[in-house]
Amino acid sequence: MESLLEQYAGIVGHEVIDHLRQLAGPLKGMKILHVNSTKEGGGVAEILNRLIPLKRELGIDAEWEIVTGDKDFYQCTKKMHNSLQGNRDDISPSLLETYEKTNVHNYERLRDKLLGADVVFIHDPQPAAMISHCSDRRNRWLWRCHIDVSRPYRPVWKYLREYIRQYDASIWSLSDFAQPLDQPMYLIPPSIDPLSEKNMALPEKEIKEYLRSFGVSRDIPVLTQVSRFDRFKDPIGVIESYRLVKKYVPVQLVLAGGGASDDPEGEQVLNEVKDFAGDDPMIHVLELPPDAHRAINALQRGSDIILQKSLKEGFGLTVTEALWKGKPVIGGDTGGIRLQVIDHFSGFRVTTPEGASMRIRYLLKHPEIRKTIGKNARQFVLENYLITRQLREYLTLVVGMVFGSEEKIELRMHER
Repeated sequence: MESLLEQYAGIVGHEVIDHLRQLAGPLKGMKILHVNSTKEGGGVAEILNRLIPLKRELGIDAEWEIVTGDKDFYQCTKKMHNSLQGNRDDISPSLLETYEKTNVHNYERLRDKLLGADVVFIHDPQPAAMISHCSDRRNRWLWRCHIDVSRPYRPVWKYLREYIRQYDASIWSLSDFAQPLDQPMYLIPPSIDPLSEKNMALPEKEIKEYLRSFGVSRDIPVLTQVSRFDRFKDPIGVIESYRLVKKYVPVQLVLAGGGASDDPEGEQVLNEVKDFAGDDPMIHVLELPPDAHRAINALQRGSDIILQKSLKEGFGLTVTEALWKGKPVIGGDTGGIRLQVIDHFSGFRVTTPEGASMRIRYLLKHPEIRKTIGKNARQFVLENYLITRQLREYLTLVVGMVFGSEEKIELRMHER
């Protein structure tokens, strides 16, 4: 049976896998711990679900832990998330106290693993405060931010910054997302896994069966947005765009997603979306479980156009997934969508429902252009946003931090 690395070689080439093995050589046996807030729901969990096994296959002792908390803790961290993305959302002292106490509890629970690892990756704000209780550490701690912090609400950022400053380095998805810090700062965009159930090739029969089960007809053009039910994803604006298109051409809309265990607002937004959609039979609002990866894959592959009309976005892995499937994407002009959606090449960026409607109509009217854009999109992801690239950059970063100038790695080209 092929190893994971061998399976990737069939997609990215053997040379890429050889380079990963060489980079991982000095790290064999090293303990690397990742900590975030959930093991299901959201792009961070999806990336870690595959990065951890890949690191282990390369001989690295990689582990993954999550922090846990009560309702007030997640309410606080959701406010932090929204504030970092620009909302003026003051957080009460009582919620901040809950945040700090929850981080103390989680530090005590994970203390042995945190101190025993050679390198610790802490993801996003939820576990960020644990470092303040680790004054006797001798290992390296890195804060990995997946959020757009380009224009944060200053009081909340200043509060979090006191914790972030204590890290040995921080990692950001885009340079535009970062805030000035007195520490090394690295840029590593996220990625998708082409072998996962969400991105692997599917038989046409299975795609049709999934669409049929959701009441989606392939006789009418299908527009789909896959995302958490979050106001920053602008599901209401997506419905407005659909209604503008529907005045001119028959079309149907799929809004597919779910919540994450660390997002307490999801149910409220879902209800708002259902109310706004009303009884329109051509709008399919699908609340999917976190493990509905094949269903999402089939929905994206069975769609004509993918939307991601975000008002704020971290990187936008649902965009990457859609591009990988050869679909043109109409996305919000924000965050990581700007890196991925290039006008007339991989899709179009828009800022209003009217703009989205115009681009949808253009693509529906020109199927050959839609096909060309889809081919461009897949190649773009192959070259830039697969998980092997992200793993390579993580390995390079760890080697540099741990060994500095002591270790020199020469990547050799193997003939095949």
